[in-house]
Order: sequence, then C-alpha cells, then structure tokens
Amino acid sequence: MLQDARVIRYYQRITDTLVDYWNKGYRSDELRLYLEGYVTSLRHSGAIESYLINKLEQEAIRFLYDTSNFILAQPEVERDYY
Repeated sequence: MLQDARVIRYYQRITDTLVDYWNKGYRSDELRLYLEGYVTSLRHSGAIESYLINKLEQEAIRFLYDTSNFILAQPEVERDYY
C-alpha cells in the first residue's frame, strides 16, 4: 500500500495514463514498455527513494495486469416505468 503523497501522485499519473493509452488503442505490451520507461526515469531522476519506486512499480504492475481496470463502463439506460 502506498502512503507517501508524492508516490501516490506518481501512481495516479501512471494509472491515468495507462487507461488513457488503452482507450487510444495501445495494448498490454506497449503499456508495459511505457511503465518500464516511467519507472526507469524515476530511478534516474532521484525524485523519490528507491524502495518507494519499487513499491510504486509493484502497485502499477498489479494495476496493469488487472483487466477490470480497462473495461469501459456501460451507461445505464433510464427506463420509464409509468
């Protein structure tokens, strides 16, 4: 579980972008490459500590492999019952 505010913001950015790219037609291999590049850039920038980057990467991978995160919600149809 992520608890550091900066790490949570990075996680939100990553997951929002993964869903956005999925909706644009990118699929799991391409999304995985994006995630690896993002994590690598965090490691090189020194923005956050290594152990936090590892936790962030684990959570983001878990998000990526959970297919329910990429299913489009179907809008409910309102019905007139009268």
